[in-house]
Amino acid sequence: MGKARPDKQIRVLIVDDSAAVRQVLVQIIESDPELAVMATASDPYVAAERIRREIPDVILLDIEMPRMDGLTFLRKIMAQRPIPVLICSTLTEQGSEAMLSALEAGAVDVVTKPRVDTAQALLESCMRICDAVKAAAQARPRGAGVGISTAKPLVVEAKLTADAILPQVTARRSAPTLQTEKIVCIGASTGGTEALREVLEALPAASPAIAIVQHMPEKFTAAFANRLNAICKVSVKEAADGDPLLAGHVLIAPGNYHMLLRRVGRRYEVQINGGPAVCRHRPSVDVLFRSAAQSAGANAMGVLLTGMGDDGARGLLEMREAGAFTVAQDQQSCVVFGMPHEAIQRGAACKVLPLDRVAGAILAYYQAHPHEGASA
Repeated sequence: MGKARPDKQIRVLIVDDSAAVRQVLVQIIESDPELAVMATASDPYVAAERIRREIPDVILLDIEMPRMDGLTFLRKIMAQRPIPVLICSTLTEQGSEAMLSALEAGAVDVVTKPRVDTAQALLESCMRICDAVKAAAQARPRGAGVGISTAKPLVVEAKLTADAILPQVTARRSAPTLQTEKIVCIGASTGGTEALREVLEALPAASPAIAIVQHMPEKFTAAFANRLNAICKVSVKEAADGDPLLAGHVLIAPGNYHMLLRRVGRRYEVQINGGPAVCRHRPSVDVLFRSAAQSAGANAMGVLLTGMGDDGARGLLEMREAGAFTVAQDQQSCVVFGMPHEAIQRGAACKVLPLDRVAGAILAYYQAHPHEGASA
């Protein structure tokens, strides 16, 4: 239930009150040979009737709809018959808060409604939505049991590497010459918002500086950071260009921008820039991890959490080769065991750990390698 079979396309139920949006989403889904539109619905009541006749593999669900809002419908689905749900909403600050609530209620991931203003915008929307649907089909919805997803394995497609943003150098050249602050870099995708919440909530204020890339839409990252900041002992904010990485602070890469680490004396700051998508993502985990390998070397720890595809796998290996301590999340605790699996297969992980042990590993690393100097 809720998983793509090897001999079938992934069947998608589109639920949106806008006929124009439904039409664009149908065109996007049907442009990918691995996907098929099972049905469309103008509101949750129509969707419920469709589900009674046939169970989709993935539901693409709007938040703001008449008669019943998408969040209420999502909670009913999760309580009655968990199906992978992908939230597709308008890109606004208010919408970001609603999408965060949807993730907490059991949605697998969020995407923004397709942009059709330019051919390039439509192409990027098409890529992101199709990738997100495939990831959702692999995911294990909350409440669906602890078994591992048996969804059709996805082939990792050709894509730009971190070379497009930051040229590769050898590990020996990238090792820092000064003893510097200890920093932690974390990458995540599908299922990552809840995984990151679990990890960061478990950390005390006296934690290492942390830089995070989570695949998510523009503007959504600010709301995500604000919510984490309200519930965590560490300070969390959306990163801005030039922000310093300080002990007890967490910086999250802004949606639609890459984040790189750069060393300034004994400390680090982040660089925020645009550029092409790397591993089909902007921000890209590989970009952050490569910059950490080059700027921090053995003074860094890399953590790769749940997500589809292979973003971060190459970068985690580069970090390990530069002397960093590296961790990948294990299969049993992943929503989608894609990115960590690729990293493990490449020999990039020093340790493979369940999610509930990741925070402890971060603290053990920090306490075994205390930072130098005071942190402002």
